[in-house]
Amino acid sequence: LVEAIMTALGEQTVTVPGTAAADTVLPRLADSLKTVLQQRKQVAEQVEGILDAHPLAGVLTSMPGIGVRTAARILLEIGDAANFKTSGHLAAYAGIAPVTRSSGTSIKGEHPARTGNRQLKRAFFLAAFASLSDPVSRAYYDRKRAEGKKHNAALICLARRRCDVLYAMLRNGTHYRHPEPAPAAA
Repeated sequence: LVEAIMTALGEQTVTVPGTAAADTVLPRLADSLKTVLQQRKQVAEQVEGILDAHPLAGVLTSMPGIGVRTAARILLEIGDAANFKTSGHLAAYAGIAPVTRSSGTSIKGEHPARTGNRQLKRAFFLAAFASLSDPVSRAYYDRKRAEGKKHNAALICLARRRCDVLYAMLRNGTHYRHPEPAPAAA
C-alpha cells in the first residue's frame, strides 16, 4: 500500500494555481519572521539588563508571580510608588479597587472598576494568575472562590491584596517574605 501511494504521488501532474507564488512569498515571510524574533530577543535582553540595574528590581521580582516583564511594566508605570499616598490610591490608579456606584441617595454597591491604567491592571492581573502556584496566594484565591466569586473576580481580589503587599514592599524597599503560619489554638 505504501509503495502504491508513493508511486501515485510520483505520477501526479496536477499543479495548484498558487504554487509558484507561494514558493516566492513563503521564504520571504519566514526570513522576516526570523528577523522579528531575533529583534524581540535582543529587546528582551536589553530590558532585562536595564531592570537589573534598577535598585527596586530585586524587591519586585522577589514576590511570587512577578517576573522580568511584569516588574519592568510596574516600574515603568509607577516607579517607586512615592506618588501614591496609600495602597488604595495605587489600586485605584491601576483599576483593581472596587468602585461604589451611587447617585443621590441611591447606593448600588461595589462593582469592578472600568477605569484605571490598563497596562498596570493587566500586569497585576497576570502576576496574580502566575502566583496561584504559591500556597498563600492559592489559599486566598480558593477562599474567594468558596465565597461564590467567579475566576476573574477572585483573581482581581487577589491582585488587589497583592497590590497592598507590593506597595509596602516598594515603600520600605524590602523583599517579599512569606507570612508566618499562625500558631494553632491550644
